[in-house]
Order: sequence, then C-alpha cells, then structure tokens
Amino acid sequence: MRRISFFIFISIITLILKAEVKLPGIIGNNMVLQRNSEVNLWGYATPNKNVAIKTSWNQMEYKVKSDCDGNWKVKVATNEASGPQSITFNDGEELVIENILLGEVWICGGQSNMEMPVCGFINQPVENCLDYVMNANEYPDIRMFTVPRNSTDTQTYDCKSEWLCSSSASVASFSATAYFFGLNLHRMLGVPVGLVTSNWGGSTIETWMNKESIDGIKGIDKKVQAKWTSENSAPQKLFNGMILPISNFTAKGFIWYQGCSNRLNWYDYKDLQVALIKLWRKIWGNDSMPFYMTQLAPYRYEGDNLRSLPLVIEAQYQAASQLENVGVAATTDLGHPTCIHPAKKFEVGQRLAMLALRNDYGIEGLPFSAPTFKSMEKKDNTLILSFNNVSEPNKFNDPNSFVGFDEDSTLRMGGFEVAGKDRVFYDAKARMKWWQNKIIISSDSVSDPVAVRYAFKNHCPEANIKTNYGLPLAPFRTDNWVIPEIEIGEIKSKMRKMQIKESIFQC
Repeated sequence: MRRISFFIFISIITLILKAEVKLPGIIGNNMVLQRNSEVNLWGYATPNKNVAIKTSWNQMEYKVKSDCDGNWKVKVATNEASGPQSITFNDGEELVIENILLGEVWICGGQSNMEMPVCGFINQPVENCLDYVMNANEYPDIRMFTVPRNSTDTQTYDCKSEWLCSSSASVASFSATAYFFGLNLHRMLGVPVGLVTSNWGGSTIETWMNKESIDGIKGIDKKVQAKWTSENSAPQKLFNGMILPISNFTAKGFIWYQGCSNRLNWYDYKDLQVALIKLWRKIWGNDSMPFYMTQLAPYRYEGDNLRSLPLVIEAQYQAASQLENVGVAATTDLGHPTCIHPAKKFEVGQRLAMLALRNDYGIEGLPFSAPTFKSMEKKDNTLILSFNNVSEPNKFNDPNSFVGFDEDSTLRMGGFEVAGKDRVFYDAKARMKWWQNKIIISSDSVSDPVAVRYAFKNHCPEANIKTNYGLPLAPFRTDNWVIPEIEIGEIKSKMRKMQIKESIFQC
C-alpha cells in the first residue's frame, strides 16, 4: 500500500513539473494577429514560472514570468501581412500553435442581425447564400472565431471556441454580416482577415456594457433598466461572458449591428451607444479605435406608419456625430415589411467595409458615406434641403450624387412628409434642384411649411433616394418636436414579451 501511494505521489510531482503553458480559447491554431502592431499574448502557467515565447515571423524571443496565480501576459511585435506562421511557448515543456496569419482583425458584435449566419435562419434566407458557401474555399485567409453564448454576473476571461478557416463547412454557420465585411476587406486589401463575432439575438445594448459605464450616464431611465432581466438583456451579463474573454485580443476596429431591442428606451440610446463605444475602446486600449454601426433596416414592428424605429435610427446617427472614427452604414433600402432579418446581408457587409476601407485604409475612389441631412432653407411655399456626403454643386462627373428625375419622368422621389406650424404632417412632393444635389419639398396641403421628415416611419417603401453608387439617403427629420406616444406605438407590452422569449428570431 505504501508503495502504491509513493508512486501516486511521484506521478503528481511529475505532472506538476511538466505542466505546459495553457492558452485562452482565442489564442490558438489558425488565428489572425493584427499586422504591424504590438499584440497581446496571454495565458496560464505554473505560478511564478518563467515562460519563453518565440515568434516565427521575426525570430524574436520574449520572456515573461507568471504571477502567483499562474497568469502571464506579454506584448509581441508583428510584421506586415504574412503566413502561415507559428508561435512556440516554453515553460520547460514546448507548446506550438501553427497556421497563424498576420493581417487585419475586427470585432463584430450585436443582436440577431449580426448573428444571422450565411445560410440564414429558418424561413429567413440570406440572398445568394449558396454562391458564397460554394465559393468559401477560395478564401482560406479569412479566419473566423465565434464567442459562444455566455450570460453571467461573474467577470469571465476565457471562452471555449476555436478559429476556423473559410470553407464551405465553416462559412454557412458564421455571421453573414461579419463574413461579407471580411470578404470585402480581403478582396480589396489582399491580406488575411480575422473576424471575431460576439452576438446574441434580442440583446439590449446595456447587456454589452458594464454597470459602471451605464451608471456614468446622467439622467438615464432606471425604470426601463429594471425591466432588463433576461439572460440577453440584463446589464453587463453579456459584457462579462462574451466581451471580457476577448478584450485582450488586439484588433483594428469594431462593427456593430444592434438597436431594435432598445426601442422602449430610444430616448437614452444615443448616450448608451456613446458610452458603449468609449467603454470598448478603453478596454481594448485605444481611444480612437474605429467603430462602425449598422443603421437599423425598415420593418413594420408595431405598424408601418409608427415611429419607434426611426427614433432609434436618429439616436444612432446622433451618437456617431459625437465621436471621431465612428460611422453608420445606411440600410434604408434593405428592409422587409414582414421579415425582421433582411436577406440582403452582402450589402450590409459591403457598406461597413466601405467605411473601413475609405477611412482606415486610405483606399481612394470609394464613395462617401451614405448621404445625410445637412440643412434647410425656406423659399416661398417650398423647403429646400441640403445634404452631407454628396457631390459639390455643378460637379458633373462625381457619382456621389442623387439619382432623381423630374416630375415628368417615370421615377418619382418619395418618402417625404411636410408640416406647417400646426405640426400635422402630409405627404410631400419632392423634386431635384438639378446639379446641386438639393431637394425641393412642397405640398398642396401646407401653404406655409416649416418641417420635413424623410422615411421617418417604421416601414416606408416609397423612400427611394439613392446616390449613383446605390447608397440610400438616411432617415431624418428637420424638427425636434415631441413625438406623441400614439405615433410611437404600443411597444411596452411587446418589449416585455421580448424579454421572456428565447428565440433566434428576436431582432
């Protein structure tokens, strides 16, 4: 018996002495590291143990000592895009991870429209999905990492998942918006792209933030906050379980597709979005990290003519205007009246990629961001609207211009409403002010117009203003009037039901 116990003791000691480095899930084979940077590597080892790390791309060796709990972290330099590469970790026993690429890394977060895979949801397809699945093998340098769902009140710094190379087998179940974003980057830049997705259908923005950042917002509606109690809505639950585990992973920027679950507290959404951007930038250690959000697409929600959706959209653009290196990909033309998950996900990914390519990679020849309202002037019984992100007056060879025809042509400009001082809105006539990219608004029902709204409804199929590049005019209003509750819609009961519904079909 003593002899058996002795051998057990010796075996345990041997295992301790040979304990090799342990890495978090996101550090592994097939990953992409941000090129031309200093990236974080971290993991676990025997407490107070020296760990040597050697990178194949520059043959550099880095040394770090684990703390009393066995944690260690080190920054390593990366070169220009390349691969495949390897990293060797050694604390007495070697651990090698392989097929690593140096390229561009982006974090992709949000609700189910970010979660929606390339193959689509049940009865909700992604347009041309079969083409992308069948061609996925052509892009092995696109790598994908999906953070598993984890809702928790406890701060968590690891997750069980793995990096996958683009293939027909892997792409079908990966986020369509994220994949199409990465595909466009890869085609334009010619470098590897790493995509890290963290998303959960029906989630509120508050659950992707910590309580400190939420509490730091003055005047926020705490009564609404108290309603967020489910695993995908309660404040900080998904931040703890799905953001902290990847927060050490060095990245270029973020793309974001979320908002419709916050229609109940749309009036707080601007401040919440600003706070989330600041928080994520802080924990990633870069106060100017690019952040591109997706404008919510038209959908009937409580009714076509009600206005809960455009109020959130308005907040999205307001948030973007308050911070540097933040943009919005417009989707006014991509919605569907009865499907909350629009099929045209390639266009969403492409427009997000366009923002990054133009702003962060300096690719010339790409269009401006989608046009947005700039200013309004009154002339007699008409209102003349000017816009951002369109061609200068009388510049005939610039495709950043509106597509529009006069009232004698087959295409009519639609989606506009106009009101007088009585604040009653009527459908408006719209025509181009040629060569100036201005739009003239009038109505036979309003002799003295003072305010205009465009696509300012949950679903407005007549809104058809685009540029030559096909980028849609974003919804807007020129007034700041209080929207009557009857026009917002009966969203409170619907939102309560949303909290208890466990389904991927949540927005």
